[in-house]
Amino acid sequence: MYKLEPVFKERIWGGRRLEELFQYDLPVGKIGECWAVSAHPSGLTRLIEGPNRGQTLDVLWASQRLELFGSYALDSFPLHVKLLDSSSYLSIQVHPNDEEARRLENEPYGKSECWYVLEADEGAEVIVGHTLTCPEELKQCAQTKDWDNCLRHIPVKRGDFLYIPSGTIHALGPGIVLLEIQQMSDRTYRLYDYDRLDEQGNPRELHLEKAIAVTTIPDEPVVFEPVEEVLPSGIKTTLLEALPFTVVRHEVTGPGYLLENHDVFRLLSVVAGEAVVRQHEMSRTIKKGEHFFIPRASGDYSVTGEVEFVTSEVFPR
Repeated sequence: MYKLEPVFKERIWGGRRLEELFQYDLPVGKIGECWAVSAHPSGLTRLIEGPNRGQTLDVLWASQRLELFGSYALDSFPLHVKLLDSSSYLSIQVHPNDEEARRLENEPYGKSECWYVLEADEGAEVIVGHTLTCPEELKQCAQTKDWDNCLRHIPVKRGDFLYIPSGTIHALGPGIVLLEIQQMSDRTYRLYDYDRLDEQGNPRELHLEKAIAVTTIPDEPVVFEPVEEVLPSGIKTTLLEALPFTVVRHEVTGPGYLLENHDVFRLLSVVAGEAVVRQHEMSRTIKKGEHFFIPRASGDYSVTGEVEFVTSEVFPR
């Protein structure tokens, strides 16, 4: 497993809690996003150790796909992992699916995503889904800004997990820090942005026509029941197993928790605690706020300590 160097992004709705919670050395400003694993040209993360030290995942995907990642019928690196810190509401937004992204933007992937809530203030909420029955009602809602009456507001707390398929209207509320696992896309269509102004004093751009075109109507909430496996040294919980990715939470409470060999690559994000990882003669410490790339067929890893981490991988295609 190889550690990645994150990239930080200032956002109008961001804050400074990533500094407090993960001891990151943040740049100045309202830092809303840590791009922990990214092959997107707007923020490439680099391996900071191992034989491919200094390389980015897009380059490795192009040059060593079968060796490091596995066999996929995909044109580019497919996953993107973030930490988000919201001090105010994100825009009410929606993302295209793969076909729409190719047709509308000439991009390889749309954007389905999922949220694992790490911290949430009392009363924190998210917006996921709507109650509208046709595109005309969505157009009317956008014109009248009657969003409170047509969107689904969901209270959240630490440990909650939500799946946000492409086509789902959504927004993150204030007072939340979460881990987001998504498709490798930065394409967002804004429906409403609370009339906020950018640094130049201009209203932020909306994308109503495209947003309405890609929104799933009527809304079709997708809920997955987590599958929990109690092990001698911890708990393994499959949070999501569906296109386009699989997400697993690992809660290690004792010695020798086994992270088994895998035929395809995985990404690993440590969200709490610290542990020692061993493999043959190799031994290393992993701790909260670190993110790793695990190549395919790299063998078993033994994890000992008090730690919680999340692994993600591409769902079989």
